[in-house]
Amino acid sequence: MKKTLSLVLVIAMSILALAGCGGEGSVDGYTANNTEYFIGGTGPLTGDASSYGISVQNGANIAIEEINAAGGLNGVNFKFDIKDDQAAADKASTAYDQLFEAGMQIAIGSVTSGSCEAFATKAASDSLFFMTPSASAEICIAEPNAFRVCFGDPDQGILAAQELTANYTNIGAIYDESDTYSAGIYEAFEAEMAALGVTYTVKTFNAENNKDFSTQVEALKDCDVIFLPIYYTEAGLIAKACVAKGCDAVLFGCDGLDGIAGQIDETVTNQIKYITPFDVNSTDETVANFVTAYEAKYGVKPDQFAADGYDAVMAIYEAMKAAGINDVTIAPDALCEAVVAAITAEGFTYTGATGTMSWDVSGAATKVPVIIELNK
Repeated sequence: MKKTLSLVLVIAMSILALAGCGGEGSVDGYTANNTEYFIGGTGPLTGDASSYGISVQNGANIAIEEINAAGGLNGVNFKFDIKDDQAAADKASTAYDQLFEAGMQIAIGSVTSGSCEAFATKAASDSLFFMTPSASAEICIAEPNAFRVCFGDPDQGILAAQELTANYTNIGAIYDESDTYSAGIYEAFEAEMAALGVTYTVKTFNAENNKDFSTQVEALKDCDVIFLPIYYTEAGLIAKACVAKGCDAVLFGCDGLDGIAGQIDETVTNQIKYITPFDVNSTDETVANFVTAYEAKYGVKPDQFAADGYDAVMAIYEAMKAAGINDVTIAPDALCEAVVAAITAEGFTYTGATGTMSWDVSGAATKVPVIIELNK
């Protein structure tokens, strides 16, 4: 009986020891027995913002296929897994834990800013490098392990203010005061407008009141242009409200408006413009090749978020190559240190579907924007 009890205790202690270590070759929950380099991420694959997450997923998958078809990194393939966070911070946090426990070594972070803030908190604790394709809030790249492909909120707000004051007189704005992305861009826009000494009219909404914009449009119906630092779903509803209210204002937004073409029909005659780093009709060889590959796989043209997803994965790959990574079981913290050094080194650039970009220690991408115009 004593021998049996002792055996049980030994087995139990062994199990606890393994659990505490997280498995063979693991550190603090990280399982370092990968046979492929593991890139993770989260995004809204269901829900109102699912267009963004699905596009990023599709673009990232194209990049993974191209990388592996070319031999991976020193003959080792990459795998990619994106978890559905429904654009919710708590779900992004849970998804991060699942990915990390499964062996994620590096990441594209999260697609939307609110989720990415939660992802970034976890990643900073684990010293895991990520390159978010589209989370533009400044807080998302506040830590030294955090980088992005897209423009930042302040960049877009400042550029919008300069563009609108140069071309229009009667300016209005509508933003979502409950959303990190929208409020962040608006705050930069507001500050730049004050610096330029230009007055304008602003109306707001929030997550509890984002279906009917008749009141806001009525108040701004005489404006020459309405600035919309919001997502395409609400922007589509505002465009339809403009039709109902007889408002002919130009609707000017940021990268969140990519996708609005699918939300409107021929009744909407307002000219719609938005800031983006991606022009699907570009004749640039890199862009054209990406568009062709995307259409062949998914049967539709890619949007900016698909291009961002593609570039995020490709930029990670190029940085890993530049860093001389040659160990498929490398832990996230060691990989992060090497990749940060490589990607911020003088002379490192990456040219992708959203242009040529470089990074400094701030994590922000330096690149040239494009202004897309609909209903010209």
